[in-house]
Amino acid sequence: MYRIGKEFYFSASHQLTDLPEGHPCTQLHGHNYIVTLELASETLDKTGFIVDFKELNALKDWIDGTLDHKHLNDVFDHPNVTTEWLCKVIYDWCKERWHQTSAVKIQETPKIWAEYRP
Repeated sequence: MYRIGKEFYFSASHQLTDLPEGHPCTQLHGHNYIVTLELASETLDKTGFIVDFKELNALKDWIDGTLDHKHLNDVFDHPNVTTEWLCKVIYDWCKERWHQTSAVKIQETPKIWAEYRP
């Protein structure tokens, strides 16, 4: 199996409103997110790629226009935009464009990350 990955960066705020009172994540806060997109394939195309890395700039454009410097609860009209939930949203967006999409990992701090891998 061949695997490739590319990182993307954005900054955004969110608030997790369904947590118990006093939980720090109920407060409005933000992160400098690192998104890692992984693609996998048993075969390569005629140029020797799974997907040309240049094609993945579409994800950068979507992140920059949709997520970067936004309040994620407003973007998705959702009360709890967790990192886990966001992984699935980005995975689905990518899977519609690149059938080789195998996982999306998002790091929200240097010590905390989540991943969606079906």
